[in-house]
Amino acid sequence: MKRYEDLSPSLRCIMTPGPVEVDPRVLRAMSFPVLGQFDPEFTDIMNETMGMLRELFATGNQWAFPVDGTSRSGIEAVMVSLIAPGDRVLIPIFGRFGHLLHEIAERCGANVFTIEKTWGSVFAPEEVIAAIRSFSPDVVAMVHGETSTGRMQPLAEIGRACREHDALLVVDAVATIGGVPVETDAWMLDAVIGGTQKCLSVPSGMAPVTYNERAEAKLMKRKQVERGLRTGGAARSELPVVGSNYFDLAMLQDYWSEQRLNHHTEMTSMLYALREGLRLVLEEGLKERHARHVRHEQALVAGLTAMGRKLYGDPESKLTVVTCVLIPEGVDGESVRARLLERFGIEIASSFGPLKGLIWRIGTMGFSCRENNVLRLLGALEAVLQRHGYAVPCGLGVQAALDEYEV
Repeated sequence: MKRYEDLSPSLRCIMTPGPVEVDPRVLRAMSFPVLGQFDPEFTDIMNETMGMLRELFATGNQWAFPVDGTSRSGIEAVMVSLIAPGDRVLIPIFGRFGHLLHEIAERCGANVFTIEKTWGSVFAPEEVIAAIRSFSPDVVAMVHGETSTGRMQPLAEIGRACREHDALLVVDAVATIGGVPVETDAWMLDAVIGGTQKCLSVPSGMAPVTYNERAEAKLMKRKQVERGLRTGGAARSELPVVGSNYFDLAMLQDYWSEQRLNHHTEMTSMLYALREGLRLVLEEGLKERHARHVRHEQALVAGLTAMGRKLYGDPESKLTVVTCVLIPEGVDGESVRARLLERFGIEIASSFGPLKGLIWRIGTMGFSCRENNVLRLLGALEAVLQRHGYAVPCGLGVQAALDEYEV
């Protein structure tokens, strides 16, 4: 019989756009004893988590809770719940994850209209607003921080326009929540999806979402209680019921309400992790945390520039927590990534689609967003590029970053 060794994953310096290194205090929280899902101690933890999520999302929404599953589960839950078959949906696309929203909307049976921007840039708000006026959508779905291109889309004016045209605005803030400002109420966002494995520094496995009364009103028109839980006659929905049981927000809402209507078995240890991750975010302070991400981004960019590396994309729309670097001509980008991992224990990312093989993507997110990580990466990248026969100014990258830190 085959014997298996004890599990012993290597310690890594993870500088990708997600997942990132997990705060040790979050890992400790995951080791705590399991409670039953209806134990009052556990439901108190659920309520506390909802309260902290409201602060994180900068909202007074009643509903702010995690969907059990990776970030994509939150995106799918919001979209399948808010997009009914035949709905008119506008999706502005400026990278890979805009295309994902398009695909999910099509699977919902929507009539989808898209506008596209060349990768590396974002939309001027008036471009999206013009499309809203032209198409009269029921739902607009957009990415806030596009990790495939390292760009961030302004949303405030778009949210106002959606409100004026009675369209629901759904925002993928998976990459931005906890790292850059996400102002749910101030920007008039109707539903927002976050992620745990990026700026929150919690393992992948939960997707925090929030939505307002406008979104809830549509959910209620599609609501259906699960057959085995009904106590009376089944009310008929005004709109077609949600096509998924697991991702039905109206059913999840009942589970997270004081009603505690059973839907699934909550991910106990992951909820501990999320609660601790949120506690650490709020303990640091949102403004302070956002400023920390800017500080380390600036040091990284200064170091890369001093090394002679060129950044990809429109600098005016750069996403704070992801820096995209053009791979030098004649250099095997995957070989560089492999050497960084094998020799230095540092992981950076490649990209997708039209950018595959053209750029590296370096994340400065959450617990990974630290001075020693930035300096270590710059020194290691310089050494690996030299090993690949590419001339790099010796020592200038680290020194430039140090100059930024010592200002």
